[in-house]
Amino acid sequence: MSQGVDPAGVLAFVDAVDADPSVELHGLMVLRHGYVVAEGWWAPHTAERTRLLYSLSKSFTSTALAFAVDEGLVDLDDTVLQHFPEYADEVVDPRSRSLTLRHLISMASGHDREMWPEAVARDREDPVRGFLLMPPEATPGSAFAYSQPCTYTVAAVIQRRAGQRLSEYLGPRLLEPLGIDPVAWFSMPPGREQGFSGLFARTEDVAKLGQLYLQGGRWDGQQLIPESYVAQATSRAVATAEPDKVDWSQGYGYGFWMARHGYRGDGAFGQFCLVLPEQDAVVAITGGTEAMQTVLDQVWEHLLPSLGGGAEIVEDAHAHLVQRLRALRLPPCPGTPSPAWREHWSGTTFSVVDSSVGETASTLSSVAVETTHGSVGITLHEPDNALTFAAGAGEWLVTEPSDASGDDVPVAASAGWIDDDTLRVEAIFLETPHRLDVECSLSTGTARATWRGTPLDGGRLKRLHRPR
Repeated sequence: MSQGVDPAGVLAFVDAVDADPSVELHGLMVLRHGYVVAEGWWAPHTAERTRLLYSLSKSFTSTALAFAVDEGLVDLDDTVLQHFPEYADEVVDPRSRSLTLRHLISMASGHDREMWPEAVARDREDPVRGFLLMPPEATPGSAFAYSQPCTYTVAAVIQRRAGQRLSEYLGPRLLEPLGIDPVAWFSMPPGREQGFSGLFARTEDVAKLGQLYLQGGRWDGQQLIPESYVAQATSRAVATAEPDKVDWSQGYGYGFWMARHGYRGDGAFGQFCLVLPEQDAVVAITGGTEAMQTVLDQVWEHLLPSLGGGAEIVEDAHAHLVQRLRALRLPPCPGTPSPAWREHWSGTTFSVVDSSVGETASTLSSVAVETTHGSVGITLHEPDNALTFAAGAGEWLVTEPSDASGDDVPVAASAGWIDDDTLRVEAIFLETPHRLDVECSLSTGTARATWRGTPLDGGRLKRLHRPR
């Protein structure tokens, strides 16, 4: 362990999150003074695989805004209607007409709630129009409300002005200089990348973005984004209040949250880019947990003190940490891996009942099972889609089957019989934070499917992988 980092603190953090049943982490990288001092992935998750970052995407969109401002494509105080003049006659409310990019990138549109469902309901073909047609309750800039159309609209303006998708615009400016490849972004409508969510990138890419901001926008001696923008983006632009989440009550900048220590980008289910200027450190975390405040609490309790540079490094702790990081894994499905009665299961289809797979029409309708000596074949059926993969008996088996549209869907799955009537399958969709638990009952011919953290779009199979 180098760069003055105490390995015992990193080890204590890993032990603490692994001991908490509410927390499931998938990847961890710790950087100090620009060097990677600790990294590990909980198998079957791996370093090279991209994953859905959810709202951590907003920090990348903020970075695109930095480039657009620096190049003169936009100004932070431009109104949205300057860039969408075709809606000027319809948008008559003075507050809506006064909305600027600065208001939106800081989540201060003046609305008092999440506006995405209403914006899409008003105009699915262009949610920017739907958003502008709903007047804010307060003066823009005066109050915070976390709302997806804010960042979506910023992304839409950049893409319109640049004449490119967001990822294409970021390519030569951010992604290529930092060695971030590949990435992909969900689009809505087709051709316009979401901006507020939907970005797929690696844990390492998250760490690189954090390091860029820690260095004031410089990378390899080149000033990629203005230092002045970095300072504004990572300072409190608007106050926030989350009574049960202290780290969400420290204020919001431009696509970044302020924190008790430093600042961060974050996304649902435990995607974090923590930047700690006082420690000259970056911590990148990917996970599959709803207990995000708990993860931060553990960072502050265990990791933060290890980054002070004053601790005496204990060689045994270093060796122990290296071994621990190499051995990280998620436990496979419990149950008997190879029961004598398995032949009764092969070729059986189970109707899904009481499923928590989602609230849309594209939920699981049935689960088909085929058994072999070394694995269990599983087919998940939706009304308009299907996915077949193999589950290891008492271990994770990684496959990349194709869904009905021909897209590859990386899955790690394990299976076990809880008793002679119950087969349990756990499926991890490796390009997302999500895991699906399925239990099939032979006597009733039914299956129950439960998400560990329901995907925010309901869990349709076609959305559980990086866009191809």
